[in-house]
Amino acid sequence: MTLWGKLEAQFGINAPADQFHDVFSCRPHHISNMSPHNIHDCDLHEGEWGKEGAIVCWKYFHDGSAKVAKQVIETIDDVNLLTVFKVIEGDLLKEYKSFKLTVQAAPKGEGSVVHWTLEYEKIHENIQDPYSLLEFIVQFNKDVSAHLVKCPKK
Repeated sequence: MTLWGKLEAQFGINAPADQFHDVFSCRPHHISNMSPHNIHDCDLHEGEWGKEGAIVCWKYFHDGSAKVAKQVIETIDDVNLLTVFKVIEGDLLKEYKSFKLTVQAAPKGEGSVVHWTLEYEKIHENIQDPYSLLEFIVQFNKDVSAHLVKCPKK
């Protein structure tokens, strides 16, 4: 069994790609209002919202328990509507030596296609791949999309 892994999910949403990207790159602290049963909070610990190098701390509810993830925003690509988060502290690092999340949105018709990539290194080979986390991400992303469609940015 390998210690390195990569999981990907791609799915359609009804929200515009640029607005979806803006939430993850510049306004992740708004996600707790869009999916409050999944994401409880997102605080800025260092840097500025919408800037590479910003450090954010997520509080979320996954697999039946409250969890925390501190992440640095490594990349914000406004041309390709892509944001990369690297986990630097928190519950994920109890099972993974490293964990990186990439989200990209692309316009498609009146909505968008969202692509998530999770790249990780397990602490040992008995750790399961994070399929439930990927499912969790897809679910709260659909909440974000529904909110953006219901309350479009002016």
